[in-house]
Amino acid sequence: MDKLSITGGKRLNGEITVSGAKNAALPILCAALLSSEDITLQNVPALKDISTTLTLLEKLGVRSNKPESGVVTLNASQIGSLEAPYELVKTMRASILVLGPLLARFGEARVSLPGGCAIGQRPVDQHIKGLAALGAEIHIEHGYVVARAKRLKGARIRTDMVTVTGTENLMMAAVLAEGRTVLENAAREPEITDLAELLIKMGARIEGHGTDRITIEGVERLHGASHRIVADRIEAGTFLCAVGAAGGDIMLRQAAPDTMGAVLDKLVEAGVSIETGPDWVRGSMNRRPTAVGFRTYEYPAFPTDMQAQLMAMNTIAEGTAVIVENIFENRYMHVQELRRMGAIIDIDGPTAVVTGIKSLSGATVMATDLRASASLVIAGLAAEGITTVERIYHLDRGYERMEDKLRKVGADIVRITEAQ
Repeated sequence: MDKLSITGGKRLNGEITVSGAKNAALPILCAALLSSEDITLQNVPALKDISTTLTLLEKLGVRSNKPESGVVTLNASQIGSLEAPYELVKTMRASILVLGPLLARFGEARVSLPGGCAIGQRPVDQHIKGLAALGAEIHIEHGYVVARAKRLKGARIRTDMVTVTGTENLMMAAVLAEGRTVLENAAREPEITDLAELLIKMGARIEGHGTDRITIEGVERLHGASHRIVADRIEAGTFLCAVGAAGGDIMLRQAAPDTMGAVLDKLVEAGVSIETGPDWVRGSMNRRPTAVGFRTYEYPAFPTDMQAQLMAMNTIAEGTAVIVENIFENRYMHVQELRRMGAIIDIDGPTAVVTGIKSLSGATVMATDLRASASLVIAGLAAEGITTVERIYHLDRGYERMEDKLRKVGADIVRITEAQ
């Protein structure tokens, strides 16, 4: 099992190219199920979750090439199965995103209830509620969501909560439904907009994406298209937190700063010097950070996926930061590992109080989920001595060879592969 060894205290200087967004690529890959023609995607990141999704689509009958230089072409003209099995779905919650496309195009789907990071309850009841409103008959049997519909019919759907994957699933289902669908209380994330833009290229009629009210006029069929995946705002934010903690000056190329407003605001508040252009962000830090508090909410507010990384920076900041996690009830699992490095963090329900110290101490720590892994890497970069981050398979789900990118800007970080 791989682990990372990090010798802290090295400033970060140089350029990093930001990868395509995992959270945009996963639903977009599933959208290939909606057409019998080729879908060609650029800027697809080389991640474990991407390969798992491609394996799942292949199991359904989708043909695709092995990603080369971030380009993947998919063809779903010969679907032979409408079932997403447990052995693939259990490792990745986003697998539920095949449900809407399969049901919309083929009138039937059988998808295992999903797994993924153990960061809290992320129920699929809103997906089921929305698809039922579109006319599907749905029931749960033996751990599978089983859905059927001759043809979905447009409806007005208001989810009980803002759900990103729920919005994506319902949007993909509605593009082939008969009539108009209105999704209210829709998620507004840039990844939603990116999916909608691909679907429009495929012939879908969608308006309002990027707002909390999306209107979709169903069409009979969708055709092939080409699309470039949006830059990963979370990866970019992670590297900026790293330079904020370790110091230095980095330029992020192929970034999307217009999607990062809340994160950039907090980094500036912490003392990081930020410059932006249309597709780049530069971050530099020459002093100890200032503690910054924040609350996680749905986009465009501060993202839950950046909470752990900014917490890591706060552990060595001047002052005390109060953090409130409003999205997931179990997303402080990295706290006990940061404490092993000397961090002073008190937890009371959804609230974390971080008292900054001058320096962390390197230690052996264990990654518990994707973003927790990134926070431990940031802590290791800023710590005195050597930090070993174990169970980095979590990290590989969402970051494309993070250690290679960090090493290019001066980090002392190596991947260690041990025999199984």
